[in-house]
Amino acid sequence: MKDLDPAGLDCLAALADERGFERAAQRLAITQSAVSQRLRSLEAQVGQLLVVRSRPLRLTEAGKVLLRFARQLQALRTDVARELGAQVAPNERIAIAVNADSLATWVLPALDPVVQAGLKDGFGLELVVDDQDFTHDWLRQGEVLGCVSTVKQALRGCLVRPLGVMRYVAVASPAFMAKVLPEGLNGGNFSTTPFLVFNRKDDSQAQWVSKAFGVRAPRLQERYVPSSEAYVRAVCSGWGVGVAPELQVRPLIASGALVALRPELSVDVALYWHQWKLVSELSGAPARVALLDQIGQALAAGASAALES
Repeated sequence: MKDLDPAGLDCLAALADERGFERAAQRLAITQSAVSQRLRSLEAQVGQLLVVRSRPLRLTEAGKVLLRFARQLQALRTDVARELGAQVAPNERIAIAVNADSLATWVLPALDPVVQAGLKDGFGLELVVDDQDFTHDWLRQGEVLGCVSTVKQALRGCLVRPLGVMRYVAVASPAFMAKVLPEGLNGGNFSTTPFLVFNRKDDSQAQWVSKAFGVRAPRLQERYVPSSEAYVRAVCSGWGVGVAPELQVRPLIASGALVALRPELSVDVALYWHQWKLVSELSGAPARVALLDQIGQALAAGASAALES
């Protein structure tokens, strides 16, 4: 198989992003009919259906394979445009997946030099947020070109590098401790104590309780707050016990706004950076470091400064 239509691949990527023909057409500044025609042409080239025309639209397994290629092709075009000093196409972007706690703490400072240096290039950056145990699925399905994940093993065609350990500690407000846990959190009252949980994928609270009290699969009274920043604010407001990144709550513990429960005990989460291998080089001269490589290097440097080794 060769000479896949770049316009068709762009349509596939837009459909994957927008989950519908109308919005994909708007993004590409073409008609819905043109989107459909280009998709049918690409499907004819590969001899397989690439999209399930449902609401919302979803990709077939073959579509996911081609989406990975489409993302890589877009990234290479971005790198070539930057090397030539040309403006990057406005609908092209580099998408990476990160977990919410990393985004709320060390990721933005780490990426800031790359973003600031690229302001004139006009490249698009998209940060997709999911639980660190699930960001790798976004990479495998071709939705992103890189991810911060707890997965150690690299996919075929990908690079992986360790970033460090994000340490989670249990905290509560002094008012909550005085009102609800005057004798402290213990094996006899943890099941009736409110715990704040990020979302239904988050099991750090159960992990902490298991380590603290030797209980397998503990049942907790849960209150869901699906935002890293709001989660910490809810803990400060006395909504319950939280298990949060030590990096995020360290100044609040130091100021007395929060109290660490069993400070010697933590849940340690090892993080890794995964990215697709891309080669961007113009004949006759070595290319600048590819944008995806720059992002990976910036994240590794930022993680080294912020996370535990």
